[in-house]
Amino acid sequence: MKIISRRQFIGKSMLGLGSVTLLSQLPLTGRADMVSSHPRHPVGFQVYTIREMLVKDFPGTLKMMAKLGYQGVEMCSPPGYITSGFEPLVKMKPELMRKIITDAGLLCESSHFTFGELKDNLGDRIEFATKLGLTQMIASSFGLPKEATMSDWLKAADQLNEIGLKTKKAGIQLGFHNHNMEFEKIDGELIYDALFKQFDPELIKMQFQVAVISIGYKASTYFLKYPGRFISAHLADWSTSENKQVTVGKGVVDWGEFYNAAEIGGVKNFYVEMDMVNLKDSAVNIQAM
Repeated sequence: MKIISRRQFIGKSMLGLGSVTLLSQLPLTGRADMVSSHPRHPVGFQVYTIREMLVKDFPGTLKMMAKLGYQGVEMCSPPGYITSGFEPLVKMKPELMRKIITDAGLLCESSHFTFGELKDNLGDRIEFATKLGLTQMIASSFGLPKEATMSDWLKAADQLNEIGLKTKKAGIQLGFHNHNMEFEKIDGELIYDALFKQFDPELIKMQFQVAVISIGYKASTYFLKYPGRFISAHLADWSTSENKQVTVGKGVVDWGEFYNAAEIGGVKNFYVEMDMVNLKDSAVNIQAM
């Protein structure tokens, strides 16, 4: 099976969505064995895919997203993502950022951080996270080259464990976000499984990117395999006939199975990360439920 990168798959966009009310309106193929008592989760979005709008009008963009029906937002650390378009937000103080988010009616519990800034400037990033009101800091990637060995992956995991110990002391849970690359094998072992063995389960929780359904890996499989090891998820659906990302409920993901397993996995936050058109469509879909 061909492995595609995150950017190839979603053009830097995916979706993450959590609302049990949505499931009641999904096709029957996506509702298998739903548990009616499953807790309801707020709908959040990740800012990366709408960063151009966000940096031009931070308050206005957040209010617009709230009006679409979103309740939570996952940020990206501006200094870490300065080359990805977040430079205009670098000088904004986290206290002001928090106020603007709150005034928009949104909750911000999580943010992505680059591995480099966590290693090189952790004290400052913890201070930023604390002032922003975060309870979760997510390492977005190790940034390892394609030729990285398993030893390279495990060394990076050990470094993240050390960082996680420090964030824990600050009252913040550290997490790790996967891409397609973690679902490649080295000497017959799946990198993702090797990371679970290496990460301290108390210090590092996982943020699952459901987009790997496009290469044959189901989120529910890992939620059940590693109960309690997850903190959040970026959801995506996939159309095998169209060979592209589609709105939640329109593809191959079994959402009933997903949500039941997510509860066992420990998932607490769900974030939409898609282009603006799909963000709007998803919001309309949610509101219709």
